Amino acid sequence: MKPGYPFHEGELSGQRRAKASTSAQRNAGMISDVITKRAIPFIAQQSLVVFGSMDPGGKLWASVLAGNPGFIRARDERTVLLDVQRQLSAVDDPFWTNIESCPEVGLLVIDLGTRRRLRVNGRIRQLKAGLYALTVEQAFPNCPRYIQQRHLSLDIEPAPPRPVTTRQGVTLGDEQKRLITGADTLFVASANPGHGVDASHRGGHPGFVRILNRQRLRIPDYAGNSLFNTLGNLTAYPRAGLVFLNFDTDRVLQLTGGARILWDRDEPDDQTGGTGRYWELDIRQWIETRLPRKLSWELPGVARVISVPAFKP
Repeated sequence: MKPGYPFHEGELSGQRRAKASTSAQRNAGMISDVITKRAIPFIAQQSLVVFGSMDPGGKLWASVLAGNPGFIRARDERTVLLDVQRQLSAVDDPFWTNIESCPEVGLLVIDLGTRRRLRVNGRIRQLKAGLYALTVEQAFPNCPRYIQQRHLSLDIEPAPPRPVTTRQGVTLGDEQKRLITGADTLFVASANPGHGVDASHRGGHPGFVRILNRQRLRIPDYAGNSLFNTLGNLTAYPRAGLVFLNFDTDRVLQLTGGARILWDRDEPDDQTGGTGRYWELDIRQWIETRLPRKLSWELPGVARVISVPAFKP
């Protein structure tokens, strides 16, 4: 990251297109090349994080990793440690093979209960068997907007791992479509090779992700922090990876494919909250599995905290 100039041309192009350059420059101060001291204990408290990574063929993948608190922690302001022995995620997730060939990763540390999130981008390497270190190149917080609040209950002494089956495909079946249309949360991996990989969150009312056909999804782009990190990456490198987590069954659906941005579209049903922006994923491959151990999630009451337009089919 260049001090005082944290944006690449794709991000700058998106800011100009959305007439958000002034806001972006004002908010650029949140981006640093170190983790703040306040964020260090926050990272160590988490039981769920999301990584973005790139496979040898250039496809992007978003991966949900879960573990006992401390499975991910900041050793200092420039280094995040990932302890494989304490994580509870599928061992055959593409993340583990991707980082062998491409060390650039994006990390999203998110606490759904408090709706706090931190993005950390950098390069990961193996220190020893079962222990990885992520060297921080960019770190910045995000606001709590569009996060559906959930509290995670994770047993200190979890039950033995349950059998994990993996299914793959290139077109969506009925089960995958139900998971997507019922989701109020997704995570996205994007990248600009040479500038790094990023992992981010998207949220909305169930149905906010529209299935156009068995190989294409459309996602509204709501107003955010004006930095255009994700859309800037999609402009520079039109590929993306998505991951959906069914919080009731622990099923994980990962998708990867080509991406395109739709600007200045009419929206008679106010599906973007006034931005007129969407982006689409043309699915090239999907992988469905589930977490090896059961996680318990609790919605606090019946009210949803997502302040976005309700989906209108």
